[in-house]
Formats: sequence, C-alpha cells, structure tokens
Amino acid sequence: MNLIIDAGNTSVKLAVFDRNNLIFYQNTDAESMPRLVKEICDHYPKISHSIVSSVGHLDKKVIAVMAVFCTVHELTPSSKTPYKNSYATAQTLGVDRMALATAAFYHNPKANTLVVDAGTCVTYEMVNDYGEYLGGAISPGLNMRYKSLNTQTAKLPLLKPKMPFDFIGNSTENSIHSGVVNGLCHEIDGVINQYKSRFVDLTVILTGGDAPFLSKRLKNTIFADSKFLLKGLNYLLEYNKH
Repeated sequence: MNLIIDAGNTSVKLAVFDRNNLIFYQNTDAESMPRLVKEICDHYPKISHSIVSSVGHLDKKVIAVMAVFCTVHELTPSSKTPYKNSYATAQTLGVDRMALATAAFYHNPKANTLVVDAGTCVTYEMVNDYGEYLGGAISPGLNMRYKSLNTQTAKLPLLKPKMPFDFIGNSTENSIHSGVVNGLCHEIDGVINQYKSRFVDLTVILTGGDAPFLSKRLKNTIFADSKFLLKGLNYLLEYNKH
C-alpha cells in the first residue's frame, strides 16, 4: 500500500492506495498532519511506501513521522518521470504539475491530453500523443480573483464564489460574481479551444477543488476527476520505487 500526501497552497490531502485503487482520502490542515499520518499508518499497517508533494512549506516533522512507518519519497523536479519532459526550465516545474502530467500520461496513453487544475491557481498541462510533456499555463484561481478585487481596490467587498444569475450584473455584488465566474469560465473555454485548434482528438480533464463549481458553466466537453493529482502521485511513487 502507498500513502500519498499532497500539500497544496490552501490544504493538505492524504490518500491511501492499494495498487491503483484509492481506499482512503481525507482533506486536512498542516497542523494536523503528524497526528493523522500516525493514525493512518496504524490503521493501514501494510503501507510500505509514501510520497510527499508540497508546493509550499511543509514541516519536516511530517516526513520524519512518515519515515518511522515506511519508505518516503519526497517529490522534487529531480524525481524520475515516465513522460519526456520538454519544459524549458524543468528544475522550476512545480511538483503538482509533474503529478498532473504523469496522471495524464497513464490515463490516456498515446493520446493528446490537456489537464485543467482549478485550485488556488488554475494550471494547464499538456501531454501529447508521443508521451511528451509540453508545458501549459498558470493563471489566478477563482478565490484569488475574488480576493484581488477586494485587496487591490478601496471599496469592493470580499465575496465568496457564487454562480451569477445573469451575465449582466444589476448590483455591485452581482457584477463581481459575473466578472469573476464568467471571466474564468470564458478563459478556460478559450484556452481549451486554442489547444483543440492545434491538437487532434484532444481529451480534456478538469480537476481541482473548484472543478465541481466551474464544470457546470463550461461549454467544452470535459472529464471531471477530483482525485486526478493524487492518482498521478501514486503513479510517480510506483515509478520511483525502481
């Protein structure tokens, strides 16, 4: 069994895989990590390997706790990947993007796949039908857009995401919802259309915390998979065992 830890910008996700089957999942905060890792390893004594992916600053105590129970692989740009990496600055590639590209590589072998991860940031990852990671894009996420309107202006309020009733906002709050939600959905649809114009038979995967909210508004046909990054980390762990 494998223990997977994805420490993102806003939360930490823990998962246990038995081969390729997800058998446990929990979302938590960084402070609860050491205790939860011990509880999970006690409950699943067959866990033999683990992988830690962090885009922020993860307390080294977590890795030390994990190392008591199993072999730990800390994901870095130097970790082995199954795809050909054509990113010009491979050493600066985020570990979350590496995991998404790996998931795309295994999910859709020998096919063109675009992964859209709608989280704190919105990232776009492209793996072509030669198994080559080409790169993509990084954009502000949904909540980041709401926060920027509040922090970068004098009077606009901080709102929680809400689906606009109409694209014409008839109040300041409705105008913000329309601008943020419609703007991001049009961005994602527009980016997908750009990729479709270049890559034949493109498969699009939508993942990330805001995927359920945004998927209802997108015009393009997509496959939503909220655990796509965790699956990629599990694949990477298996690939780096050898």
